[in-house]
Amino acid sequence: MVDVGAKAKTHRVAVASGRIHMLAPTLHRVLQGDAKKGDVLGIARIAAIQGAKRTAELIPLAHPIAITRVAVEFQPDIENCCIAITATVECSGPTGVEMEALTAAALGLLTIYDMLKAVDRGMEIRDVHLDEKRGGNSGHYLRVSKKKAKSKQRMRP
Repeated sequence: MVDVGAKAKTHRVAVASGRIHMLAPTLHRVLQGDAKKGDVLGIARIAAIQGAKRTAELIPLAHPIAITRVAVEFQPDIENCCIAITATVECSGPTGVEMEALTAAALGLLTIYDMLKAVDRGMEIRDVHLDEKRGGNSGHYLRVSKKKAKSKQRMRP
């Protein structure tokens, strides 16, 4: 593990996201609330929060962190037959919460898969990534989407 003992405690925030793609009837079950295992998004939200809290147990060299806030949001996308997750994690400490946000997003999506696998084994988890990180010595990180990056490249003289 990296020694963070001499680092200053600062307010730190990390945001991670991802998506799970599924068949239209599967998404419909989620939105109607009639999945056999129960409230898919409610249970996935709890799993994501638990994942953030237990990151140090799952990632071998991650520091245990006193998390002060975890927020999990889901955005169903009917047109693309998917559900997006956004996990925001905060703490005041000597090291960041990027791994906690990524773990929360991944576990939330895995829980959705688990709750619906009986009706749709072909679901795909995609694009789990860090969107933003604030606080600490390395400063602010904001992910630029591939579409925006390509658009900026085309605009160069």
